[in-house]
Amino acid sequence: MRKSVPVDEAVGMVLPHDITEIRRDEFKGRAFKKGHIIQPEDVEHLKRLGKEHIYVLTLTPSEIHENEAAALLAAAIGGPGIEQSKEAVEGKISLLAAHDGLLKVDTHALYKLNMAGEVMCATLHNNRVVKKGQQVAATRLIPLISQRDIVEGVVQAAPAAGIVRVVTIPKVKAGLVITGNEVFHGRIKDAFEPVLRAKLKAVGSEVITVRFAPDNAEIIAAEIKNCLSMGARLVVTSGGMSVDPDDVTREGIKAAGAENIVYGTPVLPGAMFLSGTIGQVPVLGLPACGMFHRITIFDLILPRVLCGERISREDFAALGHGGLCQNCETCRYPVCGFGK
Repeated sequence: MRKSVPVDEAVGMVLPHDITEIRRDEFKGRAFKKGHIIQPEDVEHLKRLGKEHIYVLTLTPSEIHENEAAALLAAAIGGPGIEQSKEAVEGKISLLAAHDGLLKVDTHALYKLNMAGEVMCATLHNNRVVKKGQQVAATRLIPLISQRDIVEGVVQAAPAAGIVRVVTIPKVKAGLVITGNEVFHGRIKDAFEPVLRAKLKAVGSEVITVRFAPDNAEIIAAEIKNCLSMGARLVVTSGGMSVDPDDVTREGIKAAGAENIVYGTPVLPGAMFLSGTIGQVPVLGLPACGMFHRITIFDLILPRVLCGERISREDFAALGHGGLCQNCETCRYPVCGFGK
């Protein structure tokens, strides 16, 4: 039950919820904390915040307060690799990455939760690389008070593993196979190696060997096998993925024994990208766009592959919506729509 009391008569009463203050371009946050005992000097401040009345709450056993609801929701939503903010602030609890890794969101379960109406959860996009302590989701009860059975029903329906989790990205040893007659014969300097080294280092992996091959499928296959024999747990080939007659890298990947090959994606840059496996080792074929564009399909797929995912045609097809990079003058990826 909620009873409204004029703020001038509320001195000595206990606030039943946080009260937010917003000062344009300066501040948005908690001005008064739940449980605060209203003092005479608070009255004018509350009026400046537009509070002419204060609620006095008496909850029945069938009702639930926003802070308790947020705690229950956060516990149900957060899975492995997730930790909570220390307390509800303005009725909201934040979910944070407990360690560096790849954010996984059960989007179907998230949709079902948000269909309940009086509860909410907002997350970052699925398959985003996140850092320890980064906010990945937030949840709250939308009204101040709701029926307890609504919240408990949502909590019970949540997956046992939670709706959001952070998976550690394994650190692997990678082999690079740089293809193309122009590089192999020294006509131009290779531009792929430094780019790929940096991208692999950014997710904790290292390059243990770099092999060079001309536009010859047999030699390309042999160099891929050399990478494997040296202990590479990921092989990345660069170049030779287009429709030109000299581009035979795909044939070389197949000749090396690759299976589960999926070639071609609805992503730009990266339409001629290839994903496959040789045994348990992922093999990725990166087209020439990897030299010229800061972010490509490679950045979207690499963390998932390192986490053991086998990329299917369905996975690629799903990337078409949001798969058009806008080539912004100042790249802000992943704070943009690319790959989302």
